[in-house]
Amino acid sequence: MKFRNYKLRITNYELQSVDSLLRKTIFFFLVSLLFASFSFSQIGGSAGSFARMGFGARGMGMGNALSAATTGEAATYYNPAVSPFVEGRTISATSSFLSLDRRLNFLNYTQSVAPTAGFSLGIINQSVSEIDGRDADGIHTKNYSTTENQFYFSFANRLSRKISLGINAKLYYAKLFEKLSSTTVGFDAGVLIKPNDVLSFAAVIQDFNSKYRWNTKDLYQENGGETVDTFPTLYKFGAQYFIPSARSIVSLEIETSGKNKLLMRGGIEITLNEYFTLRSGIDRYDLEDEFVGVKPTFGFSVQPLSDLKTFVHYAYIFEPFSPRDAHILSVSFSF
Repeated sequence: MKFRNYKLRITNYELQSVDSLLRKTIFFFLVSLLFASFSFSQIGGSAGSFARMGFGARGMGMGNALSAATTGEAATYYNPAVSPFVEGRTISATSSFLSLDRRLNFLNYTQSVAPTAGFSLGIINQSVSEIDGRDADGIHTKNYSTTENQFYFSFANRLSRKISLGINAKLYYAKLFEKLSSTTVGFDAGVLIKPNDVLSFAAVIQDFNSKYRWNTKDLYQENGGETVDTFPTLYKFGAQYFIPSARSIVSLEIETSGKNKLLMRGGIEITLNEYFTLRSGIDRYDLEDEFVGVKPTFGFSVQPLSDLKTFVHYAYIFEPFSPRDAHILSVSFSF
């Protein structure tokens, strides 16, 4: 991973600092996993849950605590105000390996625009296949599938060297069944404050005005009706601290909404050299019920070819409510 104006030269003291920090972090997250409670989050079953799972292997590997991230591959998914801080242009693609015949894919393009702006656009796709359909007698009829998509465009501009504002417009399209689909538009807004080169703060509102409207009259005629599923609006506050001596990032985030308690996320990223980066995090730590729904995460990035700014990112996500844990694989290219 590349950091601005920092020479990648390793000393014995720095290696010891990185090793000590990494050991403490891994121990903390393993203890968190050991005591994790198997309870569902209060917004887990709300509309648009696929869009709240995170974005890409880097973000998910750091516990999705990237609302204040300005180093590395910053994603406007977490905060639309970060794009002016991105160096150059970045294309990334992500595929997820999930249990229960689920699929989650991402495609993103981000770039800064001189002198003070930046934008990003992309797609989030989720699907569930091999859903067993049966008639009233319990006899198998056919397999069904569902799909949800989010198409987004974000734009941000710096008001000064230290403050950036951004907005994200999102188009959702969901198809549950034949003749049953819904389209909606939602918005995110964010602010990023960077008082110096090592510290940044963020405030984000996500999914304002997002809702699905389902009309079943085409399916059931006079017995049909209309149902509205409103997305929970999320309010997030984040901070990031860059430690130059250890080439590390520490990120924290607090989230709340009208439908859930106060949640906290945290993540750490350690760059061992210009070709290899380690990261870990905790997602969905309930500040009132402690380990209810907590999701420890681990990941890394490698740069296979030094002459090309191509990175391969991997994340391992503990999913306590699924038969198997999640594997996230991303490939990014900067130019």
